Amino acid sequence: MTGVRNGGDLVVETLEALGAKTVFGIPGQHALGLFDAMGRGNLHFVSSRVENNSAFAADGYSRATGEVGVLFLSTGPGALTSLAGLQEAYATGVPMVVIASQIPLEGLGARRKGMLHQLDDQKASAANVTKSQRLIQHASGIPSAIQDAWTEAISSPQGPVWLEIPQNVLLDPIMVPPVEDALAEAADNPPRVELVHEAVKWLATAERPAIIAGGGTRRGRAEKSLLSIAEKLRAPVICTPGGNGAFPWNHELSLQSWIEDQHMTELLEDADVLIVIGSSLGEVTSNYFTFEPRGRIIQIDAEPRVLESNRPGLGIRADAGQALAALDAALDTALDTALTEPRGQRADWHGTPPEALVKDTLAKVRARLESQDLGKELKFMADIREAVPPAMQTFWDMTISAYWAWSCWDAREGQFHSAQGAGGLGFGFPAAIGGAVGLETTGKPGGSARVLAVSGDGSAMYSISELATAKQHNVPVTWLIVDDGGYGILREYMVGAFGKATATELARPDFVKLAEAFGVPAVRVAPEDVGDALKAGFAADGPNVVVVETLLKMFAPTHIEA
Repeated sequence: MTGVRNGGDLVVETLEALGAKTVFGIPGQHALGLFDAMGRGNLHFVSSRVENNSAFAADGYSRATGEVGVLFLSTGPGALTSLAGLQEAYATGVPMVVIASQIPLEGLGARRKGMLHQLDDQKASAANVTKSQRLIQHASGIPSAIQDAWTEAISSPQGPVWLEIPQNVLLDPIMVPPVEDALAEAADNPPRVELVHEAVKWLATAERPAIIAGGGTRRGRAEKSLLSIAEKLRAPVICTPGGNGAFPWNHELSLQSWIEDQHMTELLEDADVLIVIGSSLGEVTSNYFTFEPRGRIIQIDAEPRVLESNRPGLGIRADAGQALAALDAALDTALDTALTEPRGQRADWHGTPPEALVKDTLAKVRARLESQDLGKELKFMADIREAVPPAMQTFWDMTISAYWAWSCWDAREGQFHSAQGAGGLGFGFPAAIGGAVGLETTGKPGGSARVLAVSGDGSAMYSISELATAKQHNVPVTWLIVDDGGYGILREYMVGAFGKATATELARPDFVKLAEAFGVPAVRVAPEDVGDALKAGFAADGPNVVVVETLLKMFAPTHIEA
């Protein structure tokens, strides 16, 4: 240690002042100033083995804790490798601050000087997967730039923000004094008053109101207001995969998350006023664009590009938490003063009370599933749910088990996290590592920091190297790998569409032996024993792996005519 401070120290000091505790990433030549400075600070560094997994881990940290995920990247190949992970964070609205190194200042400007890792414009590569991109060209600008990036990341619509700092700016001695404090407060994003008033007019006279709760409901911490509004209106509520957990699963108004079932599609189409919160009514939520609503739509989203992107309606650009709180308060006044009926009594679905309609619709969904020879799949998912403690957080990769979970998983007191934002493979395990590290870092008591990751054999291979990360940091994560010998969902899609599957079958390792080679305990069990195996894994220390070799089927799609 020389005692000479540099730009890297300003980065570390500013992050610590903003409340950062953990950083994910991989060292690189141009980024060494960052890592040298961390040795003089208090940040906990978690070194992944591939940069996109570092991005997934920072994403999982943020989802599990509600704090900002911080990611350090090296120049060129390292920065570019992170982009698939950042696409998921951007699509799902996860607040992250990404700090990438850059070549020295004299090499910038698309001149081909032959510098290691040089790109024509590195930050342009991140433009599709981050909220904004900044290049810091002098050390004096580092604290303010990071503070601004943090503010932008936590302001709705939340998301990752990209900063890059040239090598010499990180390494050169500085005159800037140590950072003493930094403040980042989310920008206010309330709804416009006249839009709230108009929405209340529609809802106060609605007979068949219904609600779709998307991921923005959870990001805006709007669950309490959502419950209050639903009960005031006696409105059935369905959660999208991203919104899973925003509404109590077993509430008498809960349609749960069976968004891909035609029975649900028909019910929502019949609503005379439909509130859509934090969702674009996109591919999955619209049951693959077969949804044809006959009533009016009130759409609430913090991202203005989402509003009316698929359906015309009353678009309210606002943070979901602020919007629903305002709507809830306005409904109180309207329902108490403008109507002669007791609140909620107007709700009537063609002579059927909404609570009865919800119960009947869920029964129809269940009957449809039970008619499809899906006993193994239903039991498998039920066994996992029974084994997972009520408050445990779960992280799901793009695999058949996750596709089931989108519809059938009751998050209870825990949180459900999946990769449905961007839909890339490899999310589950590294995100779970980040989530568990975050829960440990923020002081969750006892064993409650343990999380579950679920992957298929195909998606597992994207992140298999992170077994080394989990072992090195003794992360309390249990990884369930459902091995069906290939890309199972693509196999099913291709057989359904073309009568045969091509390029979906995979050679794969013995996952148990592979995990053990990393020093991680692993066990292979039959599908009927998955619950007991998971319970044993949850009771253990550090990382462990459960492998189940089985072929699961999806329930029949209802958006395709038989």
